Amino acid sequence: MSLFRSGPGRVTVDEAYRRTRGAGAAAVLLDVREQPEWNAGHAPGAVHAPLSRLAEGEALPRPARERPLVVICRSGRRSQQAARLLAAGGADAVDVEGGMQAWAAAGHPVVDERGSDGSIA
Repeated sequence: MSLFRSGPGRVTVDEAYRRTRGAGAAAVLLDVREQPEWNAGHAPGAVHAPLSRLAEGEALPRPARERPLVVICRSGRRSQQAARLLAAGGADAVDVEGGMQAWAAAGHPVVDERGSDGSIA
């Protein structure tokens, strides 16, 4: 049974946070932004898989395989594309409305590549 409704849908940042935080998290937060954006700031515990690589057919990183995915980017456009692409390949995927901009605005944590306070590029 799917954690999400059939087909790629959208969730709020608060729902994304709830579904992807903690040791027993139901889903993986999959960040599909490019490397410089990821380095500047991402959600702690997120898994990185740039949309450009996914579109080229690169496999998901191991921690994101066979798990429900909550897909995030900067504003929500690329994550919608990625969620559709992943769902077409059989993944259980939704995207986050407003992306990392909304995530940070909601007060959810953002870290840089060194684990310090990050920013959204």
